[in-house]
Amino acid sequence: MGRGRVQLKRIENKINRQVTFSKRRGGLLKKAHEISVLCDAEVALIVFSHKGKVFEYSTDSSMDKILERYERYSYAETRLVATESEYQGNWSMEYNRLKAKVELLQKNQRHYMGEDLDSLSLKELQNLEQQLDTALKHIRSKKNQLMYESISQLQRKERAIQEQNTMLAKQIKEREKTVAQQSQWAQQNHGLNTSSFLLPEPHPCLNIGLHCSGTYQEEATEVRRNELDLTLEPIYSCHLGCFAA
Repeated sequence: MGRGRVQLKRIENKINRQVTFSKRRGGLLKKAHEISVLCDAEVALIVFSHKGKVFEYSTDSSMDKILERYERYSYAETRLVATESEYQGNWSMEYNRLKAKVELLQKNQRHYMGEDLDSLSLKELQNLEQQLDTALKHIRSKKNQLMYESISQLQRKERAIQEQNTMLAKQIKEREKTVAQQSQWAQQNHGLNTSSFLLPEPHPCLNIGLHCSGTYQEEATEVRRNELDLTLEPIYSCHLGCFAA
């Protein structure tokens, strides 16, 4: 028959307890050596008996080096845990602070909108009214400033447009004046050319009484002829001079 399973509890008999300790200690040291060789691990084993006697095992490295390495690792891990705990505490505090701030801002916003005013006292309502008046003054001041800047910009644009219109009107007047002068000069030249070819009108017959005698008519005709010759002579001379030129 196989051995039954040993119940894990303190052995009351001192002799049996000492024998079991010796056997299990040897097996534990053997297992520590095997794991260090098979797995290339650094193993340090320390066992204290119930009488205070120490038993230890370490791999090729000395026990002091292994313990020093363990202390460094344990210290670093402790610091890391403490830092994480500190960070978690700081983040928790920061979260609570920001949450309270957000709640306060939301509450003030509702008050500014005229909501949830039942819980406010008379002094708080007066403070809220004063804050709203101050905010309205700032808003009106900013609005007036923007309106003044807009009006100034429009006035500058109006002056620029007026100057441009004045310049265009001046150019139009100068253009019209030039066109009128050219038209007048053309009309003068045209009238001079046409007047050079006009013949003088004959003088009317002087009627003495009701009828003119034949002799007087002949004399009048001769006189008109002489006057016509005298009138045409300078005209012909002028035209001949012009053609010669």
